[in-house]
Amino acid sequence: MSRKIWLIRHAMPDIPLGERWCVGGRSNFPLGRLGKLQAALLPFLPELQGLDAVFCSSLLRARETALPLCPAPREMPGLQEQDMGLWDGLSFREIRQRYPALYAAREQDPALLPQGAESVEAVRRRMTEGILRCLRESEGTIAIVSHKGSIASITGQREKLGYTSLTLLEAEREELRVLSVGQAPHPALTEEVCRVLMHAAGAEARIAHCRAVAELAEELRKALADKGLPLDRDTLRAAALLHDIARDLPEHAAVGALWLRELGYPAVADCVRQHHDPDSTALGEAALLYLADKAVRGGERVSVEERFAASLGKCKTPEALAAHRRRLEAAREILKNIKTVCGEQSFPEL
Repeated sequence: MSRKIWLIRHAMPDIPLGERWCVGGRSNFPLGRLGKLQAALLPFLPELQGLDAVFCSSLLRARETALPLCPAPREMPGLQEQDMGLWDGLSFREIRQRYPALYAAREQDPALLPQGAESVEAVRRRMTEGILRCLRESEGTIAIVSHKGSIASITGQREKLGYTSLTLLEAEREELRVLSVGQAPHPALTEEVCRVLMHAAGAEARIAHCRAVAELAEELRKALADKGLPLDRDTLRAAALLHDIARDLPEHAAVGALWLRELGYPAVADCVRQHHDPDSTALGEAALLYLADKAVRGGERVSVEERFAASLGKCKTPEALAAHRRRLEAAREILKNIKTVCGEQSFPEL
């Protein structure tokens, strides 16, 4: 009787975005905040419902990725990442500086390895044995959280293995067959998924505000739809529920948008990016989110004028005052555009 095995690459570890790192079997980074968001999406994937067992490597980034799927994932020897010897744990910028000859040679022949590194064949052998041990010690369909190099040693398709990507194997009589490689997780951003993401980001304190913004944004959307101007409900609601996901960080709108784009939600990300400073006052999902956010303080609705009057005192520089005036004018213009479509008496409280 055949069995199914889901191989899951771990989520993004706590390394800087924008720079490539050689994160191998000697590197034990935890997940970063983006990685925690990636891992939080896994339980919402239909493919991973009803698992009979969850295994992971002994490395922290794999265990932390497995935790949303199972409160006590089982660590199994053999599932760790390829040991990259002297390069392990270094950025590729550092590697290029320290080992220029080997770095250049590997561009032509990736089989060349730094001193102390593990061969791909060695990784394949111990990874295969690790998978088989997981099968022997479980029943039914299982998930194994492992690493890019280790999974690629089985599939031969390293380029397809993004963070938290799913690879499906079939096992029969201890023979493994690859059925699919590198499926990207992309569950719908339901209210429950958005709530879990806010918790994973440490933004629980902003959930009530985001819900109030989402409710107002939906009222604005419905009013426009009734007048023949339909907008995307799902994009707007998800963006509203997640717009303050990075609120505790500098440039929080840009950071939140970056996270959501990396998670695979570009339309939602673009709305979140603009919720603090819109690109345009033309009526669209981003403009409605911007206005709704500017008419909610905490969890309570206020007028746009009241909200901006309350924030004026925070502006201590000419640049901040200019930005405040620009944003107030954008909110006024969006509200004017809504009233032009829906009638001058619509939304008098704003």
